[in-house]
Amino acid sequence: MSTALKKSPLAQVKDDFGGKDKLVDKIVGVLDSGDESKDELRKRLLGVSNTKLIRLFAVATKTKQAGGHDKLVTATAEKLNRAKDKDYVAKLDEFSNGRLLDMFQAAEGRSAAAVPSVGRTDGAKPPVAKAPKAAKPPVAAAKPAAKPEKTAKAKKSAAAVKSARAKAKKR
Repeated sequence: MSTALKKSPLAQVKDDFGGKDKLVDKIVGVLDSGDESKDELRKRLLGVSNTKLIRLFAVATKTKQAGGHDKLVTATAEKLNRAKDKDYVAKLDEFSNGRLLDMFQAAEGRSAAAVPSVGRTDGAKPPVAKAPKAAKPPVAAAKPAAKPEKTAKAKKSAAAVKSARAKAKKR
């Protein structure tokens, strides 16, 4: 029985992509650079850690597979049953691709957990038998608890406190 150790990010980059330069080139090809030129983006990405590059590549490829940012927004809104809420969709549009993917995957996980019952064709949930509630015992009329008798020592200390207060008032 051998224990497989998790590879370091550097080892993952070397094994999966052949080096950091090749990974950055793949990311630049997949990622939308916006106003920035491809050379500037490449130079900036070369300074990023390998872990972030791996995550960025995964997010960029999943976003491209989903059809881009806009389609990912609509798919996420539909999965969350909020597609008709225009304000919510507009808020989703402001989110990053990584956050949208996380929300989409979480919504998929929740919908997969809510699998309909097997054998029902009408889509209705089967009736659930509830356990009968136990009868509550009758509540007896509560009498106020009697105060315990003070001990001689407690009486003396109470008297000392009263005399100390009286002396403080006179001052």
